[in-house]
Amino acid sequence: MRPDAPSTGDSETGEVRVPLELWTVDRSQGHCDLVLSRAEAKALQACLTLLTTRGVPSPLRAEAFG
Repeated sequence: MRPDAPSTGDSETGEVRVPLELWTVDRSQGHCDLVLSRAEAKALQACLTLLTTRGVPSPLRAEAFG
């Protein structure tokens, strides 16, 4: 995520845009938006929360991502 650009959501379509900065090692390669549906954004948030609070599920399965 880019700290200078907040995520946005469209309540009508459910689209969520997360501004990203792409890096290679220590060099910025540019900016882009990660565009997700509301369901995808919720699933990604749940997975990232799981990974950052409890560690990687064993075994890591596709079902863990919704």
